[in-house]
This record gives sequence, structure tokens and C-alpha cells, in this order.
Amino acid sequence: MALDQHSLDFLAAAAAAAGPDATPMHQQSPEEARLGALASIDAIGPGPEVHSAEDIQLRSSDDADEFTIRVLKPSENPEGVFLYIHGGGWVVSDIAAYDAIGRQLAVDTGHTVVLVNYRKAPEAPFPAPVDDCWTALNWIDINREQLAAPGTPLIVGGDSAGGNLTAAMTLRARDAGGPKIDLQVLIYPVTDADFTRESYLAEVNQTLLTTESMQWFWDHYAPLDQRSHQEAAPLQAESLAGLPEAYLVVAEHDVLRDEGEAYGQRLAAEGVQVDSHVFPGQMHGFISFFNILPAGNQLVDMISAKLRSHSNQLAGASEEV
Repeated sequence: MALDQHSLDFLAAAAAAAGPDATPMHQQSPEEARLGALASIDAIGPGPEVHSAEDIQLRSSDDADEFTIRVLKPSENPEGVFLYIHGGGWVVSDIAAYDAIGRQLAVDTGHTVVLVNYRKAPEAPFPAPVDDCWTALNWIDINREQLAAPGTPLIVGGDSAGGNLTAAMTLRARDAGGPKIDLQVLIYPVTDADFTRESYLAEVNQTLLTTESMQWFWDHYAPLDQRSHQEAAPLQAESLAGLPEAYLVVAEHDVLRDEGEAYGQRLAAEGVQVDSHVFPGQMHGFISFFNILPAGNQLVDMISAKLRSHSNQLAGASEEV
């Protein structure tokens, strides 16, 4: 189906606000693109109140700059921990832009949500964002009993580049023998750097994320000789066996649709349980505007239901042992 009317209206309003002389992202500097991304914070608005919110500074290595994680606890007794990794092509956006959705997910899922403000390319290219997310994941594992009750699940998820980094976390954790990730939530993830796929070529898919802007993101993030590394392009991994259950969402009109679906198909073929959803009539980035676009709000509800169901299943299994 065509782009839904809510998306068309949103794009028209965004174009009108930007003006006729707006410079496309792929022609901007990273600094200019980041300034443009800040405008989305006002559009999204604040999220709900949570039980507690705390920023913590971490460092991936002695010679690396510090980065911030934000811990959002919905109650005194959360049902689990959800590490949510934000999108933005590894170049733009931050936890301030994702604070509202982090709070909404914390309240709706009953899980402590941890947002990670990983270092950004091109100043900190691949694998720096992967290393920062890995540091955050291990910090959560070590401090899990302060974040939720003992034995509660650890879930990792993210959208777009955050989905890419989520997949990288599951691969690194599998190969390192832990931490144990109970569920991965992949929201229109970047899984490859092949711009010849049909979804990249379709004109109707050139919305908030265009083929040219995705090429721009990759050029800032990783040189050509690193784009086959499994932690940069998870679809290039030799094996996807042994990864945690996946909850996968793609948008019909997204340049990333084909690689997201291909990743889900490979996961399933290699024995991983996959719960896949295609959102018809939707464009890339729709969850970021969950309080503007009805489909974004619907997806937050679906993810929340999945996390609560998954946590209840794990709790039931633990009681039976």
C-alpha cells in the first residue's frame, strides 16, 4: 500500500518547516545534521514521569572519552532491564532525543530502560559505538540487581543504527560467552551495506531516510574494508546460530526493509526464534514520533506487550524449576 496519510501529512509539515532551500542531510556536515536532529526533541515533547532517572558516566577504555547512560526506573520493582540503543546512523541523535520514548517504554513495559549515549562517528567511527554499547551491556549485567529484581530478564533493542548495534551486541555476547541476552528487539535495523537492494531503489521509500543519506552515514561510520565485519554488518556474519530470540519490525516504505527482512529470514533459518512484523504504509523512523504518528504509538504498545509477555514466561519457567 502507499504511505499512509499520517505519514504524508507529517512529511509535508516537516518540509514546510524546513523551507524550500533546506539542504539534504547527505550534503550537510555532521555538525549541521546534528543541529537539525535537535529540532525533533521539541516535536516529540516530554515523556511520562518515572520512579527515578539517573545519568551515569562510563568509559570503554582508558584512552576513550566518557559517554553517558541514562537509567530510567518505572517503579521500585521493575520486571526486567531493557537496554535501548538509539538510532541516528551512528552520527546524529542522542539520549536527549530518545528520553521521551525511553520513559514511555519504561512505564509501559514495567522494565528499567537504560539509554546509551554511545560516541558518534565520524569522530568515533566503527567500532567505537559497538564498544560503548558493549561496555553499557556489561555494566548492566554486573549491576542488574540494582536495576531490577534478581533473575529478571535482560533485553537489548534499538531502532535503525540502534538495531544494528543491538545485533552486534548479540553476536559479541554469543562469541564471548555472555552476558546472557534474553531477547533482542530489532526495529528496522541496519544489517548490511548493500545499496542495490530493491527497497533502496524504490522512489516511494525515499522519506526520512534516503538512499543517499544512508550512504552518507556509512561513509562516516566505517570504511569499505570494515563493512563486512559482523559487528558492522550483521548480515555478513558467518553464523547467526545461537543468538537470542528476536522481535523484528520493518516498515513497508523503508530503504532498510529488504536487509531487515533478510536478517530475520537468516535468523529463522539458523534456528533462532523470530517474531517478525511488517508495518504497512509506514516509513523509516516512525517509532521516534510515537506521540505524533499512530503507527509509532501502536509499535510502542506492541513492544511493551512483547516484553511483559516474555518476562512473564521467563518468570513462570523459573518457578517450575
